[in-house]
Amino acid sequence: MKTVLVIGGGITGLSAMYELHKWKQQTQSDVRLVLTEAAGELGGKIRTVKSNGFMMETGADSIVTRKASSMAFIEELGLQNEMVYNATGRSFIYTDGKLKPIPADAVFGIPASVESLAKSTLVSAEGKVEALKDFYIRNNTFTKNDSIGKFLEHFFGKELVEKQIAPVLSGVYSGNLSDLTIASTLPYLLDYKEKYGSIIKGLEANKEKFQSSGKKFLSFKNGLDTLIEAFAGKLEEAEIRKNMKAEKIKKIKDYYKVSFANGEVVEADYVVLSIPHTAAEKLFNDQALAGEFSRLKTSSLISVYAGFNVPDSLLPADGTGFITANTHELSCNACTWTSRKWAHTSESGNLLVRLFYKSSHPAFASLQEMNEEELLQVAIKDIHQGLGMELEPIVSEVTNWSDSMPNYLITHPQTVQALEKDLAASYPGILLAGCSYYGVGIPDCIENGEAAAKGIIDLF
Repeated sequence: MKTVLVIGGGITGLSAMYELHKWKQQTQSDVRLVLTEAAGELGGKIRTVKSNGFMMETGADSIVTRKASSMAFIEELGLQNEMVYNATGRSFIYTDGKLKPIPADAVFGIPASVESLAKSTLVSAEGKVEALKDFYIRNNTFTKNDSIGKFLEHFFGKELVEKQIAPVLSGVYSGNLSDLTIASTLPYLLDYKEKYGSIIKGLEANKEKFQSSGKKFLSFKNGLDTLIEAFAGKLEEAEIRKNMKAEKIKKIKDYYKVSFANGEVVEADYVVLSIPHTAAEKLFNDQALAGEFSRLKTSSLISVYAGFNVPDSLLPADGTGFITANTHELSCNACTWTSRKWAHTSESGNLLVRLFYKSSHPAFASLQEMNEEELLQVAIKDIHQGLGMELEPIVSEVTNWSDSMPNYLITHPQTVQALEKDLAASYPGILLAGCSYYGVGIPDCIENGEAAAKGIIDLF
């Protein structure tokens, strides 16, 4: 009997095991399926905490509806009636001591019309004039492998990018724009520049693709844990082993001996590594692999929830959160008004906010030295300054994702390809999976898990 081992019980590992489990049932294959998870609970970066009438997602908080709608997992798991959608509203940028709205007619802060540019309160008159060069400067040098930051600055100038675009894009893609490629962020912008001669004209001509339907993101009535529980509930013919931290993989002829911290050993013919690359690297005593793994980069993120015994109607009427532009003004990078954006997260409609602190912020080094209570006090100060509210929370949740957030640098695709090639040559039957390599969104991780499972199935 062959054994397939999936290491890592986050959403990617569960998706991989679910696909393998379906294949086993459909083909009646005589195969042993084992999933191991280092922690005491499945889910990885997905974890829902409920307290005092509030619901808090300590990791990912939603799924992109557009991506999920083209996939089968929600229907297969029977979750159609559990879905809830985000409320729409304006996003703001906190700068110069106040909240300023991101122009409504903008895509990731990029103006989608001349009117949008003209009405922006974030950019000076000089900056707006400079941005008009998008209409008359042609592209003769940029390809999709070039920096998105340099591309945008070349056609819009520095001020519009720094004050309006970068705060939004850097928040979404967790990195410095100069280090991110056009291909890994907004590849269609280059297509628009080529076709229409202007990024703004291209966005305006394709405006319907970016207009909010009101259902951009989805979650579940009882939180994203619903998804984890649904996947796990379908794996009745698989062994799910928690509190099993993998420590070493040793190749023995045509199979692998995997040792765990609790002293157990699993012998497997095929292995899916759906764990962070920093953990995967430690399983091999292989200098060539270590060199490739070291080229993958991560950043850190601290998330602080705070719930208050006041109605969230105290917030600006049409808003769902803000991003910070001038990092010296606030310690946080962004603040989501969770109870406003997701009605199911607050039973009474009281105020629940989530603040994000990223390693790109100058203050982050000092934040990393703080305990949870000290971090909460920093968050309370940011709420006071950013929202003008002097309140004490009745519930809070602090999560520290230290060196756990993937950064897809310009060299990322080449690094992943080199790793895949080295593994195929030296460790056939071991496949990489997860957000360290192939995409950070929940649908991306599910799709990647499926792909890894199919890669294993093809080897049988």
